[in-house]
Amino acid sequence: MILRAVAGIFLLCVSGSLALYSSSDDVVALTAANFDKTVLKSDEVWVVEFYAPFCGHCRNLVPEYRKAATALKGVIKVGGINCEEEQSLCGQHGVRGYPTLKIFGANKRSPVDYNGQRTAKDIAEAALSEAKKKIKNILGGGGSGSSSSGGSDSGSNGSSDEVIELTDANFDKLVLQSEDTWLVEFFAPWCGHCKNLAPHWAKAAKELKGKVKLGALDATVHQVKASQFGVQGYPTIKYFPGGPKDRNSAEDYDGGRTSSDIVNWALEKYSDNIPTPEVVQLTSEKVARDTCENKPLCVVSVLPHILDCNAECRNRYLRILTTMGDKYKKKQWGWLWTEGGAQLELESTLDIGGFGYPAMAVVNLKKMKYSLLRGSFSEDGINEFLRDLSFGRGHTAPVKGAELPKIHSVEAWDGKDGQLPEEEEYDLSDVDLDEKDEL
Repeated sequence: MILRAVAGIFLLCVSGSLALYSSSDDVVALTAANFDKTVLKSDEVWVVEFYAPFCGHCRNLVPEYRKAATALKGVIKVGGINCEEEQSLCGQHGVRGYPTLKIFGANKRSPVDYNGQRTAKDIAEAALSEAKKKIKNILGGGGSGSSSSGGSDSGSNGSSDEVIELTDANFDKLVLQSEDTWLVEFFAPWCGHCKNLAPHWAKAAKELKGKVKLGALDATVHQVKASQFGVQGYPTIKYFPGGPKDRNSAEDYDGGRTSSDIVNWALEKYSDNIPTPEVVQLTSEKVARDTCENKPLCVVSVLPHILDCNAECRNRYLRILTTMGDKYKKKQWGWLWTEGGAQLELESTLDIGGFGYPAMAVVNLKKMKYSLLRGSFSEDGINEFLRDLSFGRGHTAPVKGAELPKIHSVEAWDGKDGQLPEEEEYDLSDVDLDEKDEL
């Protein structure tokens, strides 16, 4: 009877104190059901206590933690998680003892462990410090980090906004069903190696923007995708090539863990899958912009008029240009061609045409400089010319007026031989000619 009474008192104590904080407190009760939406996907900075009701240190912290929550009200959110009831959630965040305090600030996927004094003043000051870091990041061009990788922190180099947050729900649509090239990090929030990788991952994402997308998936939360791709350790990085893909498309990343290692590895993979650039006929201002704007260099060729070089002749030149485009595709240059005489202002600006057709100029639109092909318009001649330019050699000149001329809209070539205009026939039988005008 005595044992049953003691056990009953013990159970009553525990069951009556499953939560250390009541709804009247300024401490928000957090659970697995509301944690992602309330904390991770919010814009607020959060202080979160992971506690156990039986923990004496947790009970001692209650009055100071309540006081901190009241002082920070309206500025910073304060929450508590009962790890007796939310064991999985606490495990996901690497909680090994009680109480554990974490501040979810500039990067929600990589909270800062609070190891200071357990007073309301010290807790509040630490939270405000993290809030200042978040503000500094935003003012400095960074973001809140809510879409960054699992190890990213507020002091990371590069904008963590470029790292895309992936989940079980959006993975297929964003990665597998897209034409984009991806590097995906599968991480755990408590993983030290993930935290070390974070600033490099964020910086690499910024440098690779427009070429390779970098994503991050919390494998402790989104276990379906982690299991699908055989993730067994953290961080695990998978490469997904551009174009159509399925779950078998993933390749293991085997490069280094610095931003330069990641960038170089990704660019090498990306360039292997770059299609041969199209050699586009310059028919309008829009074509010029779409083909060459934001490209390192633009290769402009002026081919002979179709009456001077028939379809077979012109296609022979275009095949040479396509071959060169494929050879230098990793440079990501733009390739244009026009018919001699169709864009006379452009020819004059680039000094093309004075020595005959075909001719070629390579233009740097950012620096407004150009270089002319002086050798033969052949694979060997063009290759030598472009190779020198790619190594920073060769003569360059400033574009006249520091801007390109007006581009005229012309009809696209129909792929056929040219034809002279038909001559009109005149009937001279009724014309009276005097002796001087006789034929």
